[in-house]
Amino acid sequence: MSRALVIVDIQRDYFPGGNMPLHEPEAAAAKAGQVLEAFRGSGEPVIHIQHLSAAGVGFLEEGTAGAEIMAPVTPAGDEIVIQKRAPNSFLQTDLEQRLRDLGVSEVVVVGMMTSMCVDATTRAGADLGFQMTLVPDACAAPALEHGGRTVAAEDVHASFVAALGQFYATVTPADQLG
Repeated sequence: MSRALVIVDIQRDYFPGGNMPLHEPEAAAAKAGQVLEAFRGSGEPVIHIQHLSAAGVGFLEEGTAGAEIMAPVTPAGDEIVIQKRAPNSFLQTDLEQRLRDLGVSEVVVVGMMTSMCVDATTRAGADLGFQMTLVPDACAAPALEHGGRTVAAEDVHASFVAALGQFYATVTPADQLG
C-alpha cells in the first residue's frame, strides 16, 4: 500500500499575530513537522495544501504574509504545493489526480483547522475511496460560538476528531504513526 502525506493549510494567519489564530498551533505544527520529516526520510510523497482567499476575506488572503506556509512544514525540493479556494482540498484542485498518479491508497492528513479544512479534506478523501489516516496532535482548531455559548477549542478539536474516527479515518497520533 502506498501512502502520501497531505499537509493542510499550516499558514501564518493561524498562528499568534495572524488574523485567525488557533489554539496551540505551534504544538500542532511541530508534530506535523515530525510527521513530515518521517515521510521525507522514507521517500514517501508529500503534498502541501495552501488555502488562498480573495482580497477582503480577512485571512489567508492571496499575496499576504498571512497566507505563507509556516515552518516546520515549509515545502522543500520538488514537493507538490496545491493551492485551493475551498475547505475541501480535493474540490476544484488536482489533488485526487496527483494521488492517483502516485499510486497512493492511504492519505495521512495533518493541518489546520480541524473543524473546517482538515474535516472537509478527510471526509472527501474517504468518499473518493482513499484510506484516510488523521494525525490529531498535528492538527489545531479554534474555539467556536453556537447557541450563545463558546465551545472551547479543545472540545471543538476533540469532537471533530471523534467524529472522523467513527467512519472516515483511522486516528493515529504522530508518535504512533508507522
